[in-house]
Amino acid sequence: MTTKIHAVVDGRGLPVRLLLTPGQASDKTTAPELVGPLGLTGDVVGDRGYFGQAVIAAIEASGATAHIPSQSNVRVVRTVDRDLYRERNRVERFFNRLKHFRGIATRYFKTAANFLAALHLASTRLWIRHYESTT
Repeated sequence: MTTKIHAVVDGRGLPVRLLLTPGQASDKTTAPELVGPLGLTGDVVGDRGYFGQAVIAAIEASGATAHIPSQSNVRVVRTVDRDLYRERNRVERFFNRLKHFRGIATRYFKTAANFLAALHLASTRLWIRHYESTT
């Protein structure tokens, strides 16, 4: 059994929302639940795994603009601004910082509730570290 971590980060790469799903679950099915209650505005950049009409509709229903490139197996290719898509690396950097916490990197916590709680604690430390170093 595996788990997959889904995250929404802000412009500074700090986590806003975290969600756990089973490892075999598709990204497309969880994205509306992930971004729906946030009330997003501006530009939302996502990975190709989140490409789907339901995901794009959920993002645009909240008033934001979705910048998610299409997958390679679709007929109508959706392109995005290359410079804007490069901002997606903030999510990758968040996951890199998350792996600095040994319990999370080794999946020490066996239950989903405990693992999600550890993710929230690690995310809180990242927020504290960010604001501690800027003041």
